[in-house]
Amino acid sequence: MALITYTKPPLSFTEQISRLENKGMFFKDKAFAEQRLASISYYRLSGYWYPFRIRDAQNNVLNQFEPNTTFDDVLCLYETDRQLRSLVLDAIERIEIAVRTQFTYHIGHKYLAFGHTNKENFHPKFNHADWLDKLENEVRRSRDDFIFHYKSRYSGFPSIPIWMMTEVMSLGALSFGYKGLINDQEVGIEDKKAIAEHFNIHHKKLGDWLHTLTYVRNICAHHSRLWNRTLAIKPDKTKDKNWLPPITPKTDRIFYVLLMLRHLLRATGNGEDWTLQVNHVLTPLTDNKRWRTAMGMPENWREHPIWK
Repeated sequence: MALITYTKPPLSFTEQISRLENKGMFFKDKAFAEQRLASISYYRLSGYWYPFRIRDAQNNVLNQFEPNTTFDDVLCLYETDRQLRSLVLDAIERIEIAVRTQFTYHIGHKYLAFGHTNKENFHPKFNHADWLDKLENEVRRSRDDFIFHYKSRYSGFPSIPIWMMTEVMSLGALSFGYKGLINDQEVGIEDKKAIAEHFNIHHKKLGDWLHTLTYVRNICAHHSRLWNRTLAIKPDKTKDKNWLPPITPKTDRIFYVLLMLRHLLRATGNGEDWTLQVNHVLTPLTDNKRWRTAMGMPENWREHPIWK
């Protein structure tokens, strides 16, 4: 297909409403709709009205909306997704801190304060130099008081103790560092297992989940859509029947991530309040089979053995 020049002009908020009306969307209150478009943006909301567009016999998406499509319907999806992103970020924050704590505790007690700076404490194929360089760059950029205190009093900066380092370490760097740990039963070094046991999970699965959660966190941090999203980085398949169809329909939708968060929060001894909040946000939406399917959720998702 030959590329063409983009020539679509910018539209005023009034023109945006007129365009949507011409495509079949109903507006109960145009003044309110214009206010919302001024706050959210036409293009951001387009991801939420996309499912309302008519498809032809060949499943091609057309420019017209299904009958009875309203702007309020679109806003409902948007607001639910916005609240869900906040809850997912909340859960990931709790889990990240818990993993940081276990990583710090294990490395600090087994390899001492600067054990993370020694490449011999990591897998031979792990790019330790690159990881450590990124960590020390984070230390240099940090404006935390404890970093300034250490720099002014101790030698070796930007090398700092592991219990300080993890406080400025990103989730991505934490995930990468965990992946680089040695876990070899034959030689008697099982560092990954020692950390993963706290979360009641196999060490390989924890590494896989941390990779996925880093990706999901970035989605949330950029205020991108979780609802009706196919995850580009999804968890590996498992043989556990609770994580397989039909009880868990898909691995590339947000419900699978919610189950991951539920498991990890439960393993850390919290998350009951979080689960109730998610139930409250999702229940009105998931009564609709179409929207429930868009999130990879079974009909009786509240009774899922991992969720309830």
